Amino acid sequence: MRILPSLAAAVVAVLSLPAQQLLSPEGLWRLQRASELTLSPDGRYLAFVVRSTVLAENRSTAKVCLIDLKHAGAGPKDFGPGSQPVWFPGSNYLAVVTKDGIEARPLDDGPVVAIPVAGGVGNLLWAPNGENFSYTQDVKVTPQVTEAHPDLPKARARAYDDLMVRHWDHWVDGTYSHLFVQPYTGGGPARDLLAGEPVHTPLPPFGGVEQIAWSPDGKQLCYTARRVPNPEASTDSSLWAVSKDGGASKNLTPELPGYDQEPTYSPDGRWIAFLSMARPGFEADRLRLMLHDRSDGTNRELLPDFDASAHELRWTRDSKGLFFTVETEGTTQLYRTTLAEPKPIAVTRGRHAISDPQVAADGRTVYALRTTMERPAEVVQIDVLNGTLQPLSDVNGTTFANLAPPVIDGEWFPATDGKKIHAWIVKPPDFDPAKKYPFILYCQGGPQSMIGQAFSMRWNFHLMAAQGYVVAAVNRRGLPGFGQAWNDQISRDWGGQAMQDLLSVCDAMQNRPYIDRDRSAAVGASFGGFSVYWLMGNAGDRFACMIAHCGVFNLESMYLSTEEQWFVDWDLGGAFWKSPEVAADYRRFSPHRFVQNWKTPLLVIHGENDFRVPYDQGLQAFTAAQMQGVKSRLLEFPDECHWILQPQNAVLWQREFFGWLDRFCKPQPSSKPQQPKTPSSEKK
Repeated sequence: MRILPSLAAAVVAVLSLPAQQLLSPEGLWRLQRASELTLSPDGRYLAFVVRSTVLAENRSTAKVCLIDLKHAGAGPKDFGPGSQPVWFPGSNYLAVVTKDGIEARPLDDGPVVAIPVAGGVGNLLWAPNGENFSYTQDVKVTPQVTEAHPDLPKARARAYDDLMVRHWDHWVDGTYSHLFVQPYTGGGPARDLLAGEPVHTPLPPFGGVEQIAWSPDGKQLCYTARRVPNPEASTDSSLWAVSKDGGASKNLTPELPGYDQEPTYSPDGRWIAFLSMARPGFEADRLRLMLHDRSDGTNRELLPDFDASAHELRWTRDSKGLFFTVETEGTTQLYRTTLAEPKPIAVTRGRHAISDPQVAADGRTVYALRTTMERPAEVVQIDVLNGTLQPLSDVNGTTFANLAPPVIDGEWFPATDGKKIHAWIVKPPDFDPAKKYPFILYCQGGPQSMIGQAFSMRWNFHLMAAQGYVVAAVNRRGLPGFGQAWNDQISRDWGGQAMQDLLSVCDAMQNRPYIDRDRSAAVGASFGGFSVYWLMGNAGDRFACMIAHCGVFNLESMYLSTEEQWFVDWDLGGAFWKSPEVAADYRRFSPHRFVQNWKTPLLVIHGENDFRVPYDQGLQAFTAAQMQGVKSRLLEFPDECHWILQPQNAVLWQREFFGWLDRFCKPQPSSKPQQPKTPSSEKK
């Protein structure tokens, strides 16, 4: 047979292309991660941080990249190591934080200026007039018990007189994150604006630079802090204003009892826009877009009828409007509004998460980061008028050019109460509906945390699909993005409708011809781990194996061992001795009450430094499984918290995770999962 030269060349070209690869746990950590996007004051440059992992050394590195928007097609340029990029007002310098302090680097010609700061730099900001900069630093405020006994230098002990003894991943040790101001022009020492106070800003563990802001004239800062007598039982944070020269802080939101956060001054200086939750003691209430009028000190809500939470507030340059991001139906979109006609207007649409918006001077263009389940964040340009997105970076382009992508669809399923449940269905690359695939029911944590377009370094749906699994990630009852009523429903109903939502989606998926019901698994972390433990005792024979990471197992012991009481007081209704009704809810919903039904093989994972869901919850679950002869394995990380953060620990986590799944969901063709079956009449 004769082949034309052009056809032969085409065949050779196709055969020479690299075969598409599948994402692996090690490959996941080879990906670069973009963050900390910031637009220069003159609108010409974008700076952002790219983090990479050196797996062999168990550490990460960070560098700053620059995009020249006059030549955006050239792509980002390396601007050297560092993080926390901050633009100098009215100059061509960019300040970055390095391991040695702060460096001011010129964009063109000029010397690099080293700015000494002893003790480390967090949450760097520059005053708009360029005269001062602010940062946060941990400061020892409260003496410890060992300091009262200097003759016992080798003694190790902690002593407490109130209930706030631990937080998230560490024991309270008398240090607090304080806000400092240091002159840049004219010299002078740094000033601790919270000197002597046992107060944090930003709020740990998740607060960042978004909780601190400079006034346009550079004379005042506004910050988020919680000054209450019982911080373990209260979410009452407030906005506080303080002079750059120090002195007393003024509470700007004394009448607001919930979380107040993310202050941002309008460019004209009249307003401070911020976010506030109305209900005290509830961490997942609707975040209302609020305005503080600096002329008379009043606070008002700008969008009182908007049934969604606002995030990441950004003013337009004329102080007449705001941009913000919103979680909606499993995505995060850019919205805008004006002060004259306050109504929420969606700017973007599509299956993505928009974050870090940066508004151009004319208000017609916004730069942001865009993330999907397939890929980590990349920089995009958004046309405000038509919502179109144009990519400006491709930091992982070479890697993804050779990776086979999963198939991702958003679907709606009927719930037992007549409502509809949203779920992301993630299918393996080259999915073939004529084949049968093992199935993962993913149970979300939070409890109130939407399954959106994120790219996790642990619960990564792209990676799960690449290992040959079909995944159903269920936006069950109790998650934001579907109206506040949907979000609120889970409180005091942990084992109720949310569990029925998971089972409804599970049953619908297992009835599909491409799902192998005998090779199904349920996995989840935190409240998702609670869900797995609950399903262990209430899901019949639906699953071949399960995996619970840092899950709540025993509601009564959880109440007495977690570190912030406001969380369990709200979500569980208070102490289990509070009333017969509350006690009955504990009995109805606590997974440990159903261990007599446990038969499914179970992998328990926990971090020893997890103080939100203490590791004894995992030990109790593992003990219950072992004592009943249920196949089980305990994977414990002595130096991790609620998450697995160290790169090599994370790769080990992934290997054990998929090793357990594959053991029961990818058996040899001649074998079946070794699991006792429950009569179909028991499937509820």
